[in-house]
Amino acid sequence: MKLRRRQFLQLGCAVAASSAALPARTLALDYPVRPVRLVVGFPIGGPSDILGRLIAQWLSQRLGQPFVVENQPGAASNIATAAVVRAPADGYTLLLVGPANAINSSLFDKLEFNFLRDIAPVAGVTREPLVMLLNPSVPARTGAELIAYAKANPGKVRLALTDPGSAPHASGELFRMMTGLELAPVRYIGGGPVALKGTIEGQSELMFEPLSASLEPLRTGKLRALAVTTAMRSPALPELPSISNFVPGYEASAVSGIGAPRDTPAGIIDTLNAAVNAAFADPDMKARLADTGGNALPGSPAEFGRLMAQETEKWAKVVKFSTAVQH
Repeated sequence: MKLRRRQFLQLGCAVAASSAALPARTLALDYPVRPVRLVVGFPIGGPSDILGRLIAQWLSQRLGQPFVVENQPGAASNIATAAVVRAPADGYTLLLVGPANAINSSLFDKLEFNFLRDIAPVAGVTREPLVMLLNPSVPARTGAELIAYAKANPGKVRLALTDPGSAPHASGELFRMMTGLELAPVRYIGGGPVALKGTIEGQSELMFEPLSASLEPLRTGKLRALAVTTAMRSPALPELPSISNFVPGYEASAVSGIGAPRDTPAGIIDTLNAAVNAAFADPDMKARLADTGGNALPGSPAEFGRLMAQETEKWAKVVKFSTAVQH
């Protein structure tokens, strides 16, 4: 039977389209076949680095290829994010996403990338509470007492603010925005450890710090914990209420996850997502993630993407408020 010309052309087009799709599909099926870089935008030894190395180790074991952490600190993680945006969309360069990514979208006027557009969501990893910490020199033992004291003594309570774009900075500004309290800002260069030391020494009285870094000063009695920033209580500090109990609607947390360059094949993203979610069912990994102070954040790539979009929108309002206050 002879093949008509039109049928032949249609068949040729179908074969060509199928062949064009083969490389991406094959890449997804075989992935990974060589080492993968996980880029972290903060220095070695910090909370982001520790979390990145933990999840990289799990992915290495799960997927059979080395996942290597590459620290590229600077510019509140913008250097690392830009490096991943420029990388090939082949699944071999990933980004450890953190709260700074959502905050930086509105904090910096001229970025060479658009985080929500240029980084594909892969998987959530943890949501870590921050703790409202108070120097014991302030006569307040609850959040409500602190608010009453600050209202009666405008400007007397000094709020520690870490590097712009950090979760402690944004959480403190959100508290100031939602309560309308006149808190005197004390700005620290060098991140959380410097601000924590300053608050312990009495250079500032109030600060917001990730739970993992808060436990030591709480255990030694150098600082007093009033509440956690998440909507739910933390299993690590179950006696502490949520700030939302006395500031309705307040919620802040350090959301972390994995991202990839835009246009990374869906099959690769699904492979990575399944591997990350498997960590939450492993008792040892669950315990190790809990030791970082975070709560597991399971879900699909789309769910993680929606969460980061919500975080970006929320922090944009806080950045706008903070900028208005400074001017």
